Amino acid sequence: MIDNFFGANLIDSNTCKVALFSSLQKADSTPINLIINDERVVRLDVKKQIFLSGIAMYTCYYKDGFKLGNSYKVSIENYGIANLNVSEIVNTPSFDDEYFYPNDDLGVTYTKENVTFKLWAPLASKVEVLLRKDFNSQYVGYYLKRGEKGVYSLTLNGDYENYHYVYVVTNNEIPTLTTDPYGKASVANGKENVIIDFSKTKIDMYEDNLPIYKSYLDTIIYELDVRDFTIDEHTDIENKGKYLGLTEEGRKTNGGHEAGLDYLASLGITHVQILPIYDFKTIDENHPLDSYNWGYDPQQYFVPEGSYATDPNDGYSRVIECKKMVAALHKKGLKVNMDVVYNHVYEGLFSSFENVVPGYFFRKRKDGTLCNGTGCGNDVDSERLMVRKLIVDCCKFWCEEYSIDGLRFDLMGILDVNTINRVVKVCRSIKPDFMVYGEGWDMNTELKSEKKASILNSFKMDDVAFFNDTYRDTLKGPNGTDKLSVGGYLTGNPSYVEGFKFAFLSSSLNFVYPARFRFASQSINYVECHDNFTIFDKVSSIYGKNEEEKVLNIVKQINGTILLSIGIPFFHAGQEVGLTKYYEDNTYNKGDHYNKFRWNILDARYEMVTYLKSMIDFKKHIYKVSEEKPENIGKMISFANLDQNLLEVFVKALDDKEYIIVFNPTDNRVNFVFDDYYKLICGQAGYLKGSDLYIKNSTIEPHCVSVFLKKEAE
Repeated sequence: MIDNFFGANLIDSNTCKVALFSSLQKADSTPINLIINDERVVRLDVKKQIFLSGIAMYTCYYKDGFKLGNSYKVSIENYGIANLNVSEIVNTPSFDDEYFYPNDDLGVTYTKENVTFKLWAPLASKVEVLLRKDFNSQYVGYYLKRGEKGVYSLTLNGDYENYHYVYVVTNNEIPTLTTDPYGKASVANGKENVIIDFSKTKIDMYEDNLPIYKSYLDTIIYELDVRDFTIDEHTDIENKGKYLGLTEEGRKTNGGHEAGLDYLASLGITHVQILPIYDFKTIDENHPLDSYNWGYDPQQYFVPEGSYATDPNDGYSRVIECKKMVAALHKKGLKVNMDVVYNHVYEGLFSSFENVVPGYFFRKRKDGTLCNGTGCGNDVDSERLMVRKLIVDCCKFWCEEYSIDGLRFDLMGILDVNTINRVVKVCRSIKPDFMVYGEGWDMNTELKSEKKASILNSFKMDDVAFFNDTYRDTLKGPNGTDKLSVGGYLTGNPSYVEGFKFAFLSSSLNFVYPARFRFASQSINYVECHDNFTIFDKVSSIYGKNEEEKVLNIVKQINGTILLSIGIPFFHAGQEVGLTKYYEDNTYNKGDHYNKFRWNILDARYEMVTYLKSMIDFKKHIYKVSEEKPENIGKMISFANLDQNLLEVFVKALDDKEYIIVFNPTDNRVNFVFDDYYKLICGQAGYLKGSDLYIKNSTIEPHCVSVFLKKEAE
């Protein structure tokens, strides 16, 4: 057993601390030396000594100053040599300003004539790149040269296309094998990065097919997962679970309905939001069907996920096939939003970020422990300048290289306001109607409340939208397993009616409750997403699992309400036909059985699809209520509480058409009398075209939202 050992840590540019675990007494104190680059030895000036039981603590001063990039070791006579740990220097106030690197050339820059490697590794004393032509070749190593701001670089002449590479980064005199944080292509499971020629991946992204939306309020978002949407056996999609599965035209369900890409195009939605398609960790890309995960476990932010590619070991496969998926959606006039997870990584301490710059990338609490607001143990510290740069660079890369049209930020409240606003500015300089929105929950992380990109700070992020949990909970009832059977206004709980009014108006008016948003375009109106229970499971838990007809009518009513409300309509794939997850809430790793889009259920309930399509048609082309300013919304819309818990909504649209919307959340048919002549234009069957029958009374069906248009004065 070793009783005597010591360690040394750099505190600032002139100071280190040495801890010696020994029975050493003050009278036995010994000189402490610094070994520089294994060549030069200098005596450190001991400024302070503390002797405790079994521990001696020294504060040492080096007048010439410690310079990052050198190799430093500390020696104590009779006790040996210890590496100087320089990682704590990242916590000094001046570190970010001194080592911030503003250029856009990190990673690999390839031409047929040469290749350049650049890695920001300011703490490192050595960086080596290991190259090999393929899996059967041996690595050849080349040392990079340290430059300004701690960037190591190397240019090799020759054509290195398709070569594999990894780095060996020596921090604190410990060499660590790692991938490139800015790597753009990869072999399976992120073991090595690959050098590819991105000019060979250029395809027509059909940007000219895409409309430009003046406001978020003109958009309708539909969320899906690549695997979930294409894996089911009840279609003739060939590339099941793959990017290419979403490129196939002419695919059908077993019942003869449109499937996959054509189905999405037929709905009338404007944006497809796709669950993570960057490279994530917990799927074996060589055997993708042996495991399951949505992908909220990031590994390589700049690299597309390999389990969705036909050949995960071919550096080009995932890049080109991911682009083909985006291009196919664009060709149909659909924009593509990408779900991004910059708030944490899968294993922080084993990530490339920690391997390259230990102690820098992840947020710490005041006691030095890692923040865990994400529940994953490694909150990303987006206020650090090079962390913010990486996030912004990555968003820009997906926008430019993959033609992504918007970003949905997972747990956005972990990140800071300035980072999110910077993403908006950079991406909108490329695409003027680029969408940025996310989960604005107030996360318990070591970031001042006023800096969090949370819904509480929505007034600091005018061009950012947030998932509106008030909208979700007032329509269907509160979230959570313990509240599964508790309803909202449209699921039979009249106590939510005032909250429903507030939510219907996008939560942007001081109406019943204080406004949550400056503009209506900041409210994502949703009741179901990939997380938590499906709306079918929620409503079934309230009304009973044997009440399927009633439950499906309520699902339709809720879907119609989303499209009639002020704000951004959001739907999760399968919500339109009432798919179940068998009463499981968080199914991120529970497999295809719980998560796949069941196309046979769509066949059986196709009238629900017809309903959604017709209501989308009404929203996009008839119902002109896309007003962002709360003061104008307040002039457009008013409410009246009716008997039997019905609600009447008066809408004067932007084209001066006058509507009455009646919500009936009960089991009863109710006779309704107007004060003028109106015609029914939306009911149980959805949007009704062609009717010219104006009436002064109507029957409001149970669990139905009905829309009536006032007859214009002749």
